[in-house]
Amino acid sequence: MSIRLGALVLPESAGPQAAARWHQVEQLGFDHAWTLDHLSWRSLRGGPWFDAMTTLATAAAATSTLRFGTLVASPNFRHPVLTAGQAMALDHASGGRFVLGVGAGAAGPDETALGGDPLPPARRAERFAEFVAVVDRVLRERPCTVTGTWYSAVDVYLAPGCLQRPRVPFAVAAAGPRGMRVAVEFADTWVTIGATGTPGGLPEQAAFDRLRRQVDRLDELCVQAGRTPAGLGRLVNLSRVAEDPYRSPNRLVDLVGRCAELGFTDIVLAWPRAHGVFQGDQHAFELAVDAVRGSFVTPA
Repeated sequence: MSIRLGALVLPESAGPQAAARWHQVEQLGFDHAWTLDHLSWRSLRGGPWFDAMTTLATAAAATSTLRFGTLVASPNFRHPVLTAGQAMALDHASGGRFVLGVGAGAAGPDETALGGDPLPPARRAERFAEFVAVVDRVLRERPCTVTGTWYSAVDVYLAPGCLQRPRVPFAVAAAGPRGMRVAVEFADTWVTIGATGTPGGLPEQAAFDRLRRQVDRLDELCVQAGRTPAGLGRLVNLSRVAEDPYRSPNRLVDLVGRCAELGFTDIVLAWPRAHGVFQGDQHAFELAVDAVRGSFVTPA
């Protein structure tokens, strides 16, 4: 049984402090690392918070082997042409280590920051499907012209294209059938936090039951689309599923084992913060991560 471990690093730091954190993540042996892509986020609104793509440029410069990406970029305030250009640039800056994580975007301040009206879930899903399709085409086609309901791209020529071919990998966050169909069509990895409406709010067994239902639905959609289910990576942000996941090494080993049994290939843990959301003890975090490595064979 194999698993890849990832860390979620909030974009709260810039400059040397941020570079040191990303370097530390790589030194601890994580397979991949991620940052959130919001203009502001939940209880941390009003505190230091930096642009995700710029933060990941720092990550690219501070690391040499770590794969990294957005968890996740969304159409709430991003255009697919600009997003594609940034993805290509980060792919080159990192020597081919960037993963573009995308999601439909949640309701809240990000959704209305550019002056638009809030969208009902069905319309948000429609916009997301088009967003991903346009990013995909702009990264693959040179030149690219697309005229859609939500977005247009006119004679866009992104040169020299991505280092990773035919484009950077996509990690698509989705919980509902329509979003999962987008993942099945475009993603290298499917991403979930379980209960999107109340992340971390379900009792643990209910949260894992939710994950099981999502995995079963994803498998069904893969078969319907003619895609081999095992060929799609599955990533779960465990810190949004289980409370205090690394309070002991045995607990984290058990949780990761349960995720692996459900077919997840990748586990993400939030980097410990001193207080507030994702608060945790750094030493306990490192001990638990080491225990997972001792119990699961992680790919090189």
